[in-house]
Amino acid sequence: MAKAIHSMIRVLDEARSVDFYRRAFALEIADRLDFENFTLVYLSNPESAFELELTINKGQSDAYDLGNGYGHFAVLVEDLASEHARFEAEGLNPRKIVEFAPDGELVGKFFFVTDPDGYEIEVLQRGGRFK
Repeated sequence: MAKAIHSMIRVLDEARSVDFYRRAFALEIADRLDFENFTLVYLSNPESAFELELTINKGQSDAYDLGNGYGHFAVLVEDLASEHARFEAEGLNPRKIVEFAPDGELVGKFFFVTDPDGYEIEVLQRGGRFK
């Protein structure tokens, strides 16, 4: 059986991205590996062993083209409304809270926020299939 351990995104500014993920999701640097042409920064928190890997390519100055294939990164919270208010207070510009119930049955309640590099993050209320 496979175990999911991390997901990687490419970012332009390490400090800006680390600050965003710390303020938004309490992710802290678990490890940092610096190489000649790139740096890998692994972020995590006590909620999960899963990590977000930030790849910083040295010499990259243009924004990455996220294309039309990128989906989103998702996190789970206990109190969506409180988190939404906290994101607003932090100036993180969360989008509105959405209740997704296409057939009248609630599938999920969530909001999205965009990181400094344009990646979408879904913040979901714990419940239902999202445990």
